[in-house]
Formats: sequence, C-alpha cells, structure tokens
Amino acid sequence: MSEETIDMNRIPASVAIIMDGNGRWAKRRHFPRIAGHKRGMNVVEEITTEASDLGVKVLTLYAFSTENWKRPEGEVSYIMSLPSTFFNKFIPKLIKNNVRVETIGDITKLPAKTREAVDNAIEDTRNCTGMILNFALNYGSRLEILNATKNIASKVKNGTLNINDIDEDIFSNNLETSGLPDPDLLIRTSGEERISNFLLWQIAYSELVFVDKMWPEYHAEDFKQTIIDFQNRHRRFGGLVNK
Repeated sequence: MSEETIDMNRIPASVAIIMDGNGRWAKRRHFPRIAGHKRGMNVVEEITTEASDLGVKVLTLYAFSTENWKRPEGEVSYIMSLPSTFFNKFIPKLIKNNVRVETIGDITKLPAKTREAVDNAIEDTRNCTGMILNFALNYGSRLEILNATKNIASKVKNGTLNINDIDEDIFSNNLETSGLPDPDLLIRTSGEERISNFLLWQIAYSELVFVDKMWPEYHAEDFKQTIIDFQNRHRRFGGLVNK
C-alpha cells in the first residue's frame, strides 16, 4: 500500500468495477470455480462498505453479463443462487449504511428465485438516500445501445421526437443508466485489460485502472490505492489542463 493518502475532496462520484478472476482464483488453489464466486461475494460486501464510507455516490458492479449464460450449467446455477444468500445477509448492513440497490440489465430473464431476491433488495432499500449500489445483471452494453436506438427510432416514427433534436443527452436518457452519472473510474481486476461489453457509451471519458489481483483477493486497502491512482491522473476530457 502506498504511503500516499486519499484526497477526500476528490473522491470519484461514480465507480464501475468488472469483478474478474473468481474462477481463476479458485483454480489456482485447486478449488471448484464456485468457491471463487462465493469468496467474491464477500469482497462485494467489503468494497461496497468501503466505497460508501469514502463517499462514492454510485458503485456499479458487473455481476453477470449476457454472455455469461454460456458458462457451464452448474456454475451458472450457483451464480444465480448467490443473490438470495448475499442479500439475506447484507441487506441490514446496506440499510444501516443508507445504501440503495438498483440494477441494469434484463432481470426478467433471471430465474424466479433470483429475481425475487433482487426485487426484494430493491424494495427493502428504496428509501435509502446514500450511495447507489448498482448491479449489472444479465447486462450487455451492445444490447443496451441497440435497445436505446430502437426506442429513439420509435419516438421519431410516432412523432414524439424530432430527429434533429437527437443529441448525446437524448441518447443517454434512453440507456438503462438514465439518471445516473457516467463512471469517473472503471476498475477491472485479474490483470485482463478488456472492457468486455460493459458500459461502452458511459465510459467514454472514464479513467481505466487494470488491477493484477483477482477479485477474491481485492480488498478495501486495494480499493483505496486504486482511488489514489485515479487521483494522481490529470483528466482532460479532450482538452488541456495545467499541471
């Protein structure tokens, strides 16, 4: 851990994380892949608490992509069972910390028990006014962009939107993240340096940090170091800044 300290006046408002490496972490220890996912949920709790304590406004976690259905059936079934276990344990702490649960992605395609657990978490925390814990579940950014395009095209076709009025704000408002700030910081664990169909529109000006540690071994101190790394960068947004 660096001896540098976090500037509490420059905490990123919105952080997105690709939680990668659960399976590889387990394999290296000769555990079944599901052991990595189980350990990974404990890290979700730890990082959520740390982000909330630091003052992050939105934490978006890539929990299950539209492509993850291609994984072995047993692994998918186990991942789908995790929300029930996780939320039953974590909801009281979320409420205590004033954290509200939201989701992006098509949760209607999730198994009934998984969807029920997610819906209950959203309902139980709906009055919380602190950090938003936003789970990307059955989410894919290309599909999100296609759906936004179709929605806009439909509005143009039925006359409720003029084609010349379409701008970035209109497009953003038709995405599933409408109303949420774009990520200031995108983190991916496990050493992989890919975006993997996650928030492609929204991360246009995000700072990207790729961390070598697997998600199950990424902890609060690592998260704080990532925030320090973010704060050491000069964000230009296409322009110039004075150093």
